[in-house]
Order: sequence, then C-alpha cells, then structure tokens
Amino acid sequence: MNAIELNDLKIGDNIELDFIIEELREKDFLSLSATKAINLLSAIAKTAIGEDPSFVDSWNTLEEDQYMADGGRYRKRRHAVFQTTKQSPKPQLMPYQPHYQTEDYNQLNGGVERYFAPIMPDLIESPSLMALLDFGQQIFSPMAGSNQWHIELHQFRIEARDGQKGNPTPEGVHRDGVDFVIVVMINRVNIDSGATTIYNLDNELVGEFTLLDTFDMAIVNDHKVYHGVTPITQKVAAQEAYRDVLVITYKKTR
Repeated sequence: MNAIELNDLKIGDNIELDFIIEELREKDFLSLSATKAINLLSAIAKTAIGEDPSFVDSWNTLEEDQYMADGGRYRKRRHAVFQTTKQSPKPQLMPYQPHYQTEDYNQLNGGVERYFAPIMPDLIESPSLMALLDFGQQIFSPMAGSNQWHIELHQFRIEARDGQKGNPTPEGVHRDGVDFVIVVMINRVNIDSGATTIYNLDNELVGEFTLLDTFDMAIVNDHKVYHGVTPITQKVAAQEAYRDVLVITYKKTR
C-alpha cells in the first residue's frame, strides 16, 4: 500500500498546498517527494532550498540520547521549541525547555522531562528550517482553524553498529500526543529498511513507504493515525551506517 504521491503538481497559486490539505483531510497521512518538497519550500522561502550543505551537515553535531529506557546507545538528537501566537504569527524560538510525553503516548521513554542538547544556532537561522516551519503552518492552520502552535523540532540520527539494528521508533508504532507531525528525510548512509508504516485507529496497516532522498517527507494527522519506522541494518558491515531525519510536531495552544 502506498501513501498519496504529489509528484504531478505544478508550482503556482498555492494549488499544491490546497491539494496537500485536501489529501491530508481525506487520508490522514501522505508522502511528499523530495523534488516536490524542495519546489514548495523554495516557493515559500522565495529562495532556493536544498542547496545549503550546512543544513544537512548539522546532523553531524548531534549528541547521544541519554534517556533510552531500552538501554540503547544508537540514537543521537537535538531539540528546540518554537511558538506562534496571534501577536507573533511568525515562529519564535522559545527559551530552552525539556521534551515531555506522557506514558499514554510513549510507554518506553514517557513520564519524565527529557533535556536534550539544543539545536545549534546555524540550523535555527537556516532558510530551509524557516521554510519548513512556514510550510507546516500553511497546511495545518486551515485544517485546525488556528494559527497558534507549540512547535517542537527533533533532529535524530539512528545508528546501526556492530551488526546491531538501529530502531528509529523504539517505542513502537505510536502517536505523539500532538495534532500533526512532519518527518523530513535528511540522509541515509549504508542502511537497509527504515520503512515508514501507518496504521489506523483500528491497528490496521493503511500505508507503508520508505523515505529515501533528502527532503522526502511524511505528514500525518496524529489524531487519526499511528506511525512507526522499521529498524535499520547495515548494508556493509564495519562501515558507518545511520538514518538522519528532522521531526517537526505541531500542537494547538488555542
């Protein structure tokens, strides 16, 4: 089963964004190819997106996740929080704060405040990141009837080492306890698998696809579907192997 593909659209007059909103309302999830995503982001930013190597390179600065209840040492990450309000509709970086999920949404690592290394300033100021945040607002605000959001950004690197699998979603197929989620592929190095799986609320598989190229995206309505990612393995043993993604979550504040 495949997610909705949006590769036949043409830039202009926000037709693409309207189509995305329509399909997300109907299907509750979709995938977006890197080519289409880059075109959309470039139109939003009014500058070329996808040509900034420092954006991708920033994933080389991530720090080990110290909160893995399964004892794993295969996940690195950084974290930041943004906010939009009626007074400040442009996303504003908030003071450093922890990430928190209840155990209802994360039975493995939930129930505690998790203090991750903050996202570095060069990424925060990146046109690519600002375009991604604007992209999310333009899709989700019409759907939610609100432009006031608590937005969390998570840079992830999942490693497969020494013949051991890396698990992008160690909590299993899940919801995040927010309104909407965007997952942006950044890089895949020497790995197999890492397929995104989507389940409806009756736990039936309704979609499966693999994000392969930088800026391939998955977008989900977190109220309506569960999502997960299958474990990754090394293609070539004894060589570095990892999967880098950016996860952006949107939760209404009003």
